[in-house]
Amino acid sequence: MRGLHFQRPPYTQSKLVRCVKGRVLDVAVDIRKGSPTYGKHVAVELTEDNHVQFFIPKGFAHGFAVLSETAVFQYKCDNFYHPEADGGISILDDTLGIDWKIPTEHANLSEKDTKHAMLKDFDSPFDIKVDLYGHE
Repeated sequence: MRGLHFQRPPYTQSKLVRCVKGRVLDVAVDIRKGSPTYGKHVAVELTEDNHVQFFIPKGFAHGFAVLSETAVFQYKCDNFYHPEADGGISILDDTLGIDWKIPTEHANLSEKDTKHAMLKDFDSPFDIKVDLYGHE
């Protein structure tokens, strides 16, 4: 399992993801202050057979769980990764209501992913009133 990650402004990212080998549960969580769907998530299963692609907009945190023995993911991002802008919410936050399809107590989490804040303790850098795509 990985996540739930995002890039802080001014280095925000949208992502288009797909699974080219294996099976993955991919999740996006709305973290835009003032959004009627703040803290809500969308989950979709991506597989090498279903060819589904999943778009994660700016202002959403992204995470995934590998449901097969191995998986290969393909990402397309609209901005370069900037480590100094990296942020996250805990993938283990039960208040998000995400069914990861695998027991989280058996999840193999990176050290970085164990240090993310719970949503209730999180101060989002995103606001629904701010256009993250530069439209007027």
